[in-house]
Amino acid sequence: MQLSDAEIRAIYAEGEEAVVSVVSELLERLNRLESEVKDLQGRLRKDSRNSSKPPSGDGFGKRLRSLRRSSERPSGGQTGHPGQTLEWRSDPDAVERHSVAVCSTCGISLATVPVEDVLARQVLDIPPIDLVVTEHHVEVKGCPHCGQVNQGSFPPEVNTVVQYGSRLKGIMVYLMEGQLLPSNRVCEVLRDLVGVRVSEGTLYTTREQCFEHLAPIEAEIQQAIQQAAVVHFDETGLRVNQCLWWLHVASTNGLTYYFVHPKRGQVAMDEMGILPAFSGTAVHDGWKSYQRYDCEHSLCNAHHLRELQYILEHYAQPWAFQMSLLLVTIHHHVEAAKAQGQRTLSQQDLAAFEARYQAILAQGLADNPLPSPGPASAKKRKRGRPRRSPPRNLLERLQAHSASVLGFMYDFTLPFDNNQAERDLRMMKLKQKISGGFRSEDGARRFCRIRGYLATLRKQGLNVLDALLNLFSANPQSPLPQPE
Repeated sequence: MQLSDAEIRAIYAEGEEAVVSVVSELLERLNRLESEVKDLQGRLRKDSRNSSKPPSGDGFGKRLRSLRRSSERPSGGQTGHPGQTLEWRSDPDAVERHSVAVCSTCGISLATVPVEDVLARQVLDIPPIDLVVTEHHVEVKGCPHCGQVNQGSFPPEVNTVVQYGSRLKGIMVYLMEGQLLPSNRVCEVLRDLVGVRVSEGTLYTTREQCFEHLAPIEAEIQQAIQQAAVVHFDETGLRVNQCLWWLHVASTNGLTYYFVHPKRGQVAMDEMGILPAFSGTAVHDGWKSYQRYDCEHSLCNAHHLRELQYILEHYAQPWAFQMSLLLVTIHHHVEAAKAQGQRTLSQQDLAAFEARYQAILAQGLADNPLPSPGPASAKKRKRGRPRRSPPRNLLERLQAHSASVLGFMYDFTLPFDNNQAERDLRMMKLKQKISGGFRSEDGARRFCRIRGYLATLRKQGLNVLDALLNLFSANPQSPLPQPE
């Protein structure tokens, strides 16, 4: 708003009311600009340490110290750790004898001198890897009684004249989806290690076969997660055909299910097919779409700690530090109680922690009152709820969902954070960094199904390569516990 000297004098000549109106409008605009500047400064100061931004967005100039406290234990192996030293084998596969031919001092021959002692050392290595070609023959016989021509059966995995075997196919999928190697590098690895030249088209065909074989197993994993008591949920951006899609994950400590969709919210969650009929406790970061489902909710306190760190750094409000300290203290008490075999905290501790939580909220709300209504002209221009500051928004969320924030304190089966889902998404982000995204929706869905299966196998302690070998041998291995 710019006024010339003549306009200012004209307003002054109109009297006191005109001057008050102009000054009020200028002050309102100044306050709004100050708020916008502070908001922009806050956005610039956000990183993975004090917000939900991923570490990849920090850049090289924002490498700050972690929120994790330094451990009191020294680095390296701890006392009592079993270690991974090589063990001596009593039945080696081969023995090489290294004889002594001549004396190292005088040079006389020792060929006929008896051996006094033998020293032994063992070397663990792998044999040279060569491609083995197996030719399958089936017999054809004519029945001497009725003349019927009878033919034997090839193994179910042998279905073409010339093909790659189950183990090699399993290694292809393992390198692409398990180790996240791009297809051209998989071709290089197979050429260098095995001496076989595989085209990228063969890799994609093999992956498609794996995708089809895993359809019933993926449905089993999805159903098992839906019936679990506690499930972690999260989502992250994923590039598909140069567009922003969303990768959703539902997981437990033993199961992983991935789902890719162009939407982030409830539409995608409904199509994912787990939350609509889920009756357990959903652990998540507080994204509003999760709250629309009729199940129990547990909020991630790692997110709260990062947000509180931001409030403390940007707004210098003591209540944020007090709340962080309280949440960490409760978590420490819960873990200590679990270690001692307890199933719950004492009623005295619960009451004390709850009272402290509410007192910190009350202090924070007092330090961050609701914004004033403002002049009547502003009310006409803006509708809806007045804008809250970040501290006020966080306080209202902690107050409205206190049961979900402190759920881990009352129920020891609930986690303190949503780290399980975040770990399950971390490697998927690495895949995107390596490959830059997916060219098609079909490619993204194939990767999600196969990767979910491999992640579940690892959580169950099963060998991934053996499972892929069985899969291509027409004997798929379910990672779910089988009923006795």
